[in-house]
Amino acid sequence: MRLLFDQNLSVRLVLVLADLYPNAVHVRQLGLERADDEAVWKHAAGHGFTIVSKDADFHQLSFVRGQPPKVIWIRRGNCSTQAIQTLLRDAHPDLVAFERDADASFLALG
Repeated sequence: MRLLFDQNLSVRLVLVLADLYPNAVHVRQLGLERADDEAVWKHAAGHGFTIVSKDADFHQLSFVRGQPPKVIWIRRGNCSTQAIQTLLRDAHPDLVAFERDADASFLALG
């Protein structure tokens, strides 16, 4: 599973979740930290990533355009990186099922 963490999530997630999501990267690592949603969307679609974001715009794009890329929307306000880490660890089976579902394009986690 290739996750692409959006700029509204900590780059530290790549390291702390490497045991479950070894192919995850952060937009900062790709030089996309200042890119608009369209550029992130195109990069993810072109490189086989699933976007992970707290940005509702990706939620809307996934409904308008479908996939690829798939989108995981984290529906939490201000919270710690630890809280996001715990959420993604706890939801790992759901993310695996989501990744395997060829028809799924969007997953909300909260």
